Amino acid sequence: MQQAKQILVTGGAGFLGSFLCERLLAEGHQVVCADNFFTGSRRNVSHLLDDRSFEIIRHDVTFPLYVEVDEIYNLACPASPVHYQSDPVQTTKTSVHGAINMLGLAKRVRAHILQASTSEVYGDPEVHPQLEDYWGRVNPIGPRSCYDEGKRCAETLFFDYWRQHKLKIKVARIFNTYGPRMRPDDGRVVSNFIVQALQNKPITVYGTGQQTRSFCYVEDLIDGLVRLMQTADDITGPVNLGNPAEFTMLELANLVIELTGSRSKIRFSPLPVDDPKQRQPDIRYASRELKWKPRTALRAGLAKTIAYFEDVVSSGHIRPAAAE
Repeated sequence: MQQAKQILVTGGAGFLGSFLCERLLAEGHQVVCADNFFTGSRRNVSHLLDDRSFEIIRHDVTFPLYVEVDEIYNLACPASPVHYQSDPVQTTKTSVHGAINMLGLAKRVRAHILQASTSEVYGDPEVHPQLEDYWGRVNPIGPRSCYDEGKRCAETLFFDYWRQHKLKIKVARIFNTYGPRMRPDDGRVVSNFIVQALQNKPITVYGTGQQTRSFCYVEDLIDGLVRLMQTADDITGPVNLGNPAEFTMLELANLVIELTGSRSKIRFSPLPVDDPKQRQPDIRYASRELKWKPRTALRAGLAKTIAYFEDVVSSGHIRPAAAE
């Protein structure tokens, strides 16, 4: 059994962060969850509060944090367009200042640190599927650039700290992830389609519906993050983490309608600015170095996610959002 560690998870009350906290606690670690609750929720980690190995701190990573830890998972940043575009300046600050503060902490306490980057660094790609050595095609001044360029700058900072200060870093490029605890109002396509279908409302598909995404179930993604952190120090990344099975938006919409038994019809709307036409990870590097691959098929993962959203919809706490 591996030795118990003190581990900081920023954004730990968010969708991904809460599952990561669960996983780390199950492995016997002491976990400090830091979150400013902009998109995270105490409900996501309420079942962990009685665990003596779990601590939660209300904190914004744009300010320094002083804790003694062995590892840091830096997940703090709103990830859906609806939320990161609502305050784009703060989004950029969260990625850039947050990276600086967490890297400074890692340097002070000599901790290993992992950055949750994103497939958005590839922008609207000209290379398909996307390999880690592809530099991307990002609009630096568009409405999505606060997130895209913020994450790209965070990667720059991580590798500069690695080169200049010999910091032990890991960088994961996360592709579309879904599962329970997604916010119903976050504007991402899986949650929007499911909520609309459960309410028998028209399902909003942008463009022609032929743009593609690759959807990774949350527990598979978390397994990839943990495996990456456990690799030897010379494995820095960036590493693509995602499910290479590619689906069009129309295929996803029809599958959601089928699994929910919905009476919803599909409604087409104009494509958002800078919305990528294709997104599919090449995960050969992760498969080789992490011995990792996603195991949950989309149909099985959607069934679990739909069950979660059935409870959310029945509670009546639903706010509309535009789809991704």
